[in-house]
Amino acid sequence: IAAAVDTWARGPAALPPPRQPQTPVLPVEGERNVLITSALPYVNNVPHLGNIIGCVLSADTFARYSRLRGWNTLFVCGTDEYGTATETRALEEGLSPRELCDRYHALHADIYSWFRISFDTFGRTTTPQQTRIAQDIFQRLLARGFLLQDTLEQLRCESCGRYLADRFVEGSCPFCNYAEARGDQCDKCGKLINAVELKNPQCKLCRGTPVVTPTQHLFLDLPKLEGRLEAWLERTWAAGDWTPNARHITRTWLRDGLKPRCITRDLTWGTPVPLDGFRDKVFYVWFDAPIGYLSITANYTDQWERWWKNPQQ
Repeated sequence: IAAAVDTWARGPAALPPPRQPQTPVLPVEGERNVLITSALPYVNNVPHLGNIIGCVLSADTFARYSRLRGWNTLFVCGTDEYGTATETRALEEGLSPRELCDRYHALHADIYSWFRISFDTFGRTTTPQQTRIAQDIFQRLLARGFLLQDTLEQLRCESCGRYLADRFVEGSCPFCNYAEARGDQCDKCGKLINAVELKNPQCKLCRGTPVVTPTQHLFLDLPKLEGRLEAWLERTWAAGDWTPNARHITRTWLRDGLKPRCITRDLTWGTPVPLDGFRDKVFYVWFDAPIGYLSITANYTDQWERWWKNPQQ
């Protein structure tokens, strides 16, 4: 506090000279290097003030603070563009998913620019770098035995000739009977739903009645990782950087025991699965969307690993 008061009394002349930005921003040996990411906004709508306040504004504030402190700072963000929400919105607007993403990515970029959000780069998740890095992570998981295959019962619309992913089916909630529940959750009671549990399911595309059909999928074998995850959590919790809410939610997942998590979907809009027998599927958006932070950095600089694989800096 005394140092702050002294600096304030001496005025701007006492401040160190502002850091001259480099392009691209890369980690510097011996300096404090700060990588800031804000949650990737979903691309199927026009962002409003609530999105900016709840998503990018706090990260922008911290990025500005970090630069004022003279820290070597990289602030990355971009649009999250895969998943069924994009496909359903594209159908509503009569566009292909790619056309829809191109349109809304430009709208997002313009709005954040108008608000002067100080991203060093604002990218997107539908890039060749995203495909390369996501598929590489998948291959590493496969080689280390952290994936397994299993059969899922899924709803299939014979009229449309396709399996119906979460948002392509509606019906009555099996818990509260809300008539417009989606195939992933009920917006009335908030419970998560498996699409085959819906009462009176309907295909959102043709309003036909889908049938339950078995299909093969790939799963992340989370039970195999549970032991080392718990050990890692104990170490990081001891550092005191986790909020009570984050600890509670994580402990709840571990208390109930981790379950295998499906990472593939019967869709065409997504990162292709590079494995024989599954090449007609794509990765579930929550498997590859967080990889967008890496791929957006990789599109910004081919030296992206200096940020993401450099724990000493």
